[in-house]
Amino acid sequence: MKTWFKNLWANASFKKIFLYLTGFFSGMSVMAIELGASRLMAPYFSSSQIVYTIIIGTVMIAMAIGNIIGGKMADKRSTPTKLFVLIFIAACWICLIPVVGKFVIAGVALGLAASSLSSNFLVWAAFLSCLLVFVFPLLILGMVTPSLIKYAVGDLKNNGRVVGTIEAFGTIGSIIGTFIPTFVTIPFLGTSWNFIIFSIILFLICLVYFFYAKKHRILFSVIDLFMITLAIFGSRSSISFMNENTIYEGESIYNYLRVEETNESFTLSTNVLFGVQSVKMKEDGLTGMYYDTALAANSMVKEKDEPLDILILGLGTGTFAYQTNYYYDSINGHANIEGVEIDSKIVSLARKYFDLPENVNVHINDGRAYMNSNKKKYDIIMVDAYQDITIPFQMSSIEFFRLVEKSLNPGGIMVVNMNMYTNNEGGINDYLSGTIKNVFNNVYTCKSNTNIELFACNDFDLKDELYNNIDKITDLDLMNKMMSIHSNLEYVSDDKAKYKLTDDKAQVELLGMDVLDDMIFEELNYYREKLKGKSIKEIIDMVNNGELF
Repeated sequence: MKTWFKNLWANASFKKIFLYLTGFFSGMSVMAIELGASRLMAPYFSSSQIVYTIIIGTVMIAMAIGNIIGGKMADKRSTPTKLFVLIFIAACWICLIPVVGKFVIAGVALGLAASSLSSNFLVWAAFLSCLLVFVFPLLILGMVTPSLIKYAVGDLKNNGRVVGTIEAFGTIGSIIGTFIPTFVTIPFLGTSWNFIIFSIILFLICLVYFFYAKKHRILFSVIDLFMITLAIFGSRSSISFMNENTIYEGESIYNYLRVEETNESFTLSTNVLFGVQSVKMKEDGLTGMYYDTALAANSMVKEKDEPLDILILGLGTGTFAYQTNYYYDSINGHANIEGVEIDSKIVSLARKYFDLPENVNVHINDGRAYMNSNKKKYDIIMVDAYQDITIPFQMSSIEFFRLVEKSLNPGGIMVVNMNMYTNNEGGINDYLSGTIKNVFNNVYTCKSNTNIELFACNDFDLKDELYNNIDKITDLDLMNKMMSIHSNLEYVSDDKAKYKLTDDKAQVELLGMDVLDDMIFEELNYYREKLKGKSIKEIIDMVNNGELF
């Protein structure tokens, strides 16, 4: 058998094809791990560009170090046996990520929460999590290409072609490894299975080599089977620590999604462990969230008593649409509501748990892309696409708000949910309101819990219009809320127009980081109090029982 394998391995065609395939599947696995990492970390650190940057940077560092080590190792070895042993170890590590990964990430978050760290929590937490969970297997996979080149090159005459082919196979694998997790394994099977599937692929590549090399075939096969079994039964379908109120947790192409039910409401969270993006009250009434403030837009539209035409960019589960129907049906009639939502799975959840009104015509699309092709005009356009703790730059620029302004009827209103708040001069709120001030001449803001609602129009004073329409409201709670909003509206002065964001320059990530630190450290103070005086066992029990997050 050994002689047969040596003869087979000596066959240049077989050797090169097998090495090419190894490069192909290694490249595929690298991208699958990178994309899986973003999903595994999203419930704890968000899906912001900052987190993606840290993940990509950490991956590239690991790959670069792996390239150096792999090249040195290949120069010292005449056969690729050690390389495949290392790939096998990497596959074992990847297989364990669904079992222990979230515990490590949660541990990093808790450790930093208990530390004296006072800034850049998100950066440090995401970096340390990547370092502990993902760097080791990626470093090994970084060793693959230089090693394969050493073992595949037979003579200098053809070395350029061989190197180019190995690089091409690895690149093609990376391309496929980008699409499969995004469109297949993560949305349909979940993040845990994404790691398990690609670890199995690496296991199979290694076992093919060990089988033909006749090196510890039984041992590696047993370890392989044990690791896969452990991963399947040891991992949970949940990628975060669900609490007893969680009734749904899943993933789509775009988001990590969690629905929670309490005695009072259903809530949807996307890509963050704490925070709510949509809510449905079991007993109809005000939500106590920013949606209540946004409802004021219905009373700001100028001189229109017939049903309103409303567009919601970032429909979510339709909270604004539902509340508009509930409170304003008797005032303006049944509104004509259209919603734009990029994530079709959120729309499905909206139908199942949140009673999305039947009169809402839903477009599955990106908000900016929809506005680029939109020809219709509306009385209210609500911009609520600033998901979790991130702000899409393409929906925060002067060019975008000009599209919105062109799509408003005379007397129409734009309402924007700004999901971050800061008093700092030149902060994210100044830039967003200043950008809008460059397009609309009448802009007001109103603070609502942690959010700010911004209202904008042209050619009339929306604050006066709100005051004139309050007496049309028949619900006492809503009337009181509108009176409070009227009293708290703050006019955005012309001098804010100096702060502006454009398609070419919209530094929303850096601006958001300043606010994010403040938000996170407010949360950290809460967790520090909960952890105070607790033993390690008590903390672990709290995590497992969903009592901490």
